Amino acid sequence: MYAMQYEITLPAAYDMDVVRTRVARVGHLLDDWPGLGFKAYLTRERGVHGSPVNQYAPFYLWNTVEGMNSFLWGGGFQGLSDDFGRPSIRQWTGLAYEEGGAAGAPARIAVRERRRVPEGAALGEVAGEAVREAGRLAARDGAVCAAAAVDTGRWELVLFSLWARDERPGTDGEVFQVLHLSAPERARLPRGRQW
Repeated sequence: MYAMQYEITLPAAYDMDVVRTRVARVGHLLDDWPGLGFKAYLTRERGVHGSPVNQYAPFYLWNTVEGMNSFLWGGGFQGLSDDFGRPSIRQWTGLAYEEGGAAGAPARIAVRERRRVPEGAALGEVAGEAVREAGRLAARDGAVCAAAAVDTGRWELVLFSLWARDERPGTDGEVFQVLHLSAPERARLPRGRQW
């Protein structure tokens, strides 16, 4: 499992309806993309849920490298680059994935928490705690799913969760609105610890 996200920060006065209209027009194009667990089409709006910025920031969980590479190099990503310029893409190796009790409900918001892996920390313990934390998030009321992943280039953990509610679920991290969820292979994402 591989996680991927890019962030396109937009001007403070940007009309976010432009992004909503774009997602409504093209979001379905990944609804059957091979190798894609899910893509959450995410936005943050300045002043909503404490966001200091307007941002379009889709988050992906991939089942296969081939699916991810097909998206990046085979044309899927080109449309976004043509419309907004080519953003840097963050990638994380998956540590854990869990479905939540609200797995069948539509995702309304997402929460992403990033944290540094402390220098000198026992890596197995850090990864094990991230796995347990993903499980705890998925077990909370209203959770659609939760994942934990790590970027070993930056030694950064990411905890990502989708929620079937409109309000912040009482977790740390940045809150995003989910505009659309393409989930062709979500049922095939491996559950639990990824090693």
